[in-house]
Amino acid sequence: MLTWESIQKLVSQGNLTPDRRLVKTGAQWKKLLSDEVYHVTRNAGTERPFSSPMCTHFEAGIYACACCDTLLFDSTEKFDSGTGWPSFTQPIKENTVAYYLDDSLDRSRIEITCNTCDAHLGHVFPDGPVPSRLRYCVNALSLQRKS
Repeated sequence: MLTWESIQKLVSQGNLTPDRRLVKTGAQWKKLLSDEVYHVTRNAGTERPFSSPMCTHFEAGIYACACCDTLLFDSTEKFDSGTGWPSFTQPIKENTVAYYLDDSLDRSRIEITCNTCDAHLGHVFPDGPVPSRLRYCVNALSLQRKS
């Protein structure tokens, strides 16, 4: 189980090696993705809070990267954080998500990306439920639900 301490270690010492890598140019991604998904995943955008029904749907399933189809999160780790974005306590595998320091606002945060294709997913915070205390705050546009 990942913890805040292990994530901070990954940020400072480097991410785990993904099972596979997928690299495309910006132009290639632009042809494949809608404008909204491209903005969020390739330009580190953020969708409006509470703009997706995915925040309040808790059906069984797996959530994959909207860009490369890598399996990222299991619905058993999904919870209602009240923040307006889908939230999870753990990724499906420790090496599916990459972690980077984000100093783009007035405070430091840890950005999460797909470790396969570098799609921006959102951020992780140390204020989630036990036992991990992690809250992966994910843009719904960066995910696609698999049954």
